[in-house]
Formats: sequence, C-alpha cells, structure tokens
Amino acid sequence: MPEPAIRLVRLTGRLLLALAAVATPVVVFLVLIALTDGAGSGLAAWFTTLGAGTVLALWRGRNRTWPARLVPFLPVIVAAALTATVCIPTVPTARRYPPALPSVDGQHWNLATGSRVAVYHYPPANPGPRHPVPFVYLHGGPVRGISVQDHRFLQLLAHQGYDVYAYEQAGGGRSDLLPMDQYTISRSVRDLAAFVDRLDKGKVDILGFSGGGVVLTRALADPSVAARLHRAIVAEPGPMDGPTAHITGHKGRASARSLAPAPTGPRSTHVPRYAVAFGLMRLGLLTPDTGLIGQAEGDNAFTAADLGSDTASAYCARDAHRIPSEDTAQNFSFSPAASLRVQQTVKASPSIAPLLRQSRTPAMLMIAECSSQVRQWATAVLADAPAIQRTQYMPGVGHHMWNGLDDNNHRAAAVITAFLQDEPAPLPNHPTRDEIPTFLRDHK
Repeated sequence: MPEPAIRLVRLTGRLLLALAAVATPVVVFLVLIALTDGAGSGLAAWFTTLGAGTVLALWRGRNRTWPARLVPFLPVIVAAALTATVCIPTVPTARRYPPALPSVDGQHWNLATGSRVAVYHYPPANPGPRHPVPFVYLHGGPVRGISVQDHRFLQLLAHQGYDVYAYEQAGGGRSDLLPMDQYTISRSVRDLAAFVDRLDKGKVDILGFSGGGVVLTRALADPSVAARLHRAIVAEPGPMDGPTAHITGHKGRASARSLAPAPTGPRSTHVPRYAVAFGLMRLGLLTPDTGLIGQAEGDNAFTAADLGSDTASAYCARDAHRIPSEDTAQNFSFSPAASLRVQQTVKASPSIAPLLRQSRTPAMLMIAECSSQVRQWATAVLADAPAIQRTQYMPGVGHHMWNGLDDNNHRAAAVITAFLQDEPAPLPNHPTRDEIPTFLRDHK
C-alpha cells in the first residue's frame, strides 16, 4: 500500500477513535439523564459524567510523561462542553403567556376546582333571532391554546345568533398552569362542569373537538356532568379511555402529512436542551414532571414548527400545498409535558362504555373524510353512546374541519347549527351503528 494511503488510513482510524472517545461520555450522560429523570436541570448527570470521565482520564495518563497526561482529558473536555448545553436554559423559566387577542373579550375565571382559565366570549352578533342556549367550545390539544382559526370559526357561529363561550383548558394558552400531577382527564371533565356552573346560565350546548371531544365524551358518561348539558357535538375525538387508546386500525383517506412543505420558523428541537428533553419524554424515558426542564420553560420553548407534520396531517392530501396558517407565533401555545400527562391518564383509565351507554344527552358525532385519527376512536363513541342521534361524515376535509379553506367553515357550521336547532341534517346520517363495519372497511 502506498505511503500516502497508509497515512490516510491511520489518520482516519485516529479520528474514529477520537470520535468514539467523545461519544462515549455523551452516551453515558444521556443514559444518566434518563436514569435520574433529568434531576437538577441535568446537572446531576453532567457532574457524574464529568467526574467519571476525569477519573478515567487520570487512570489512562498515569504512566505518561507530563504533557502526554493531558491528552486523555481532551475528549472529556469536549464531551463536557457538548453536554453542558443540555443543562442550560435558553428561554425564560417563568411562564410567558400570549398577549391578549384584540378581537375578543378575554377574561380569567377562577373555577371551583382550583383552575384559573382564560375565557373568551363572542355574544350574538346578528340582528336576527338569538338562540337561548349558550354555546361552549372545547378545543383540541390537550393543553393547547385556542388557535386563531378556531376563534374565526367561533365568530362565525356568533354571527349566526349563538352566544359563544370558549375557555383554554388549564395549562393551555393564557390559562394558569397546574402542578404536573394534577393534569388528568378527570380534572379536565371536572373543570368543564365547574365552568358551566360558573357561567350560571343553565344547561349549555357543547362542541368538543379532538382532545376536547374526549373530554366531552367522558362528560357524557358522568351523570352529574351530563346533567349540565343540553346538546353535545363530538367532533373528531381522540381515544375516550384505555381500551380505546390501545386500538390500532383504520384511519381516514390520505392526509397531507407526507406531502406538504416542511413548516417554517424556529424550532426548540434545534436546541440540544429541548431536543433531548422532548425527545426522551416522547420515548417515555423522561416523565412529564422531569427535572430536566420545568413545565413553564417547556411551554415557552415549544413552537408551532415543533409540531412538524402533525399540522399537515389535519388536512386532505389535495390541500397539501395550500394549508392555511392556523395560528400566529404570538398566539400559539402548547404544553408538551402536560399534554403527555393527560394522554397517559386516558390510556390508564378503565372502559367508560358501560357508563356511556346510560347517557341520555342528545348528541351528534362528526367524522372527517381525511381524518388522521384512528377510525375506531370515533366509531367506539358511536357504538357505545345510544344518545347519538346523528352522525355527519364530512367530505373534503381533514381532522381540522373548520379551516378557512373554500366553504369548509360554513359547511361545518351548517351541520352544527342544524343539530342544535333540531332541524334536518344537511348530510346523510352516516355511518349509523349498523354501518360501522362497512364504514371501517370502505372509508380508509
């Protein structure tokens, strides 16, 4: 082998050894982060890794001359510098709330549960008949702010004579945070009951979308909460309980998930601290209450771009290159840790089907054609809730059915208002309970 080639091989080997020497303490650090649940903002893992690396470097250099004794310390120093970035916050650690929205009357209500939630009111804005029953919107998430697109849809309902109220669930948007162990699906249902009581206008009509649909479904299964509801609309729900959450099956027709351009804007996951925290949390290697990052810091760091293709998955494939802006950077709010915690409590909960079968609150189910949700999440509600009077399969839309495209907002509003006013449905009642097997086979 020619001499230059030999030198290249030797150099490559040395580089690989150097990389391995740096990678080893980094891997040890990440393992310790998981084992200590990020204790002390990751410093417990960092000091342990640094101490072990220092001892090992001293042992490796024990028989070397003085200048050469420093060589084993170089990988330790490099690894310490790299891993230190995981321990240093780059955003404020106290919660920064979104600024007030100029287009809506925003208040804060203290609920009997102890939650302090941001409340929005859109009074009837048309000169015609006004509907006597208040309308309450439960947004998706969970533990997310209400998007600008949703606010626009609520304005549309107000212009049709509805007295519209919405609140951001505890920990989301402008609502106050809770201790992490208090984020449970049961707490969300109790907050709903407390909100209706605080509203003090009798029974209410409720639209629950996505994660809000889960809260509403569980409210229908709780007689004390269901007694506060006049009519209920469950739109594109997530899994309602543990058995449902473990279902894997059909989804809707193709979404824009793999077709839409990548979201633009800053991402917290481009910062080592939050990439490690959110990544290990999602893998189940860190708890939502991890000591690596606090709840408030995580909320401040997380951006709309961090949702990645999740936003595109809420739209049909045909809309991949015209997905509207759902929110503004100033209004966007999402709590990844609290959201994960609520989802965990859903997965750990027993079946609510026996209680749901006893519900008598008139209800409607809305299902999107290009839904990114598992179909059985919705059909389980249909199968177990005899009070569902109609199902509306919404063609041409994805998970986010009111999205500002074409006439989608007006079509969704027409379906909702027809049910609330007990008028004929704009669309066929499909699927019925008897049609569930056929629906699961054909609509995928």
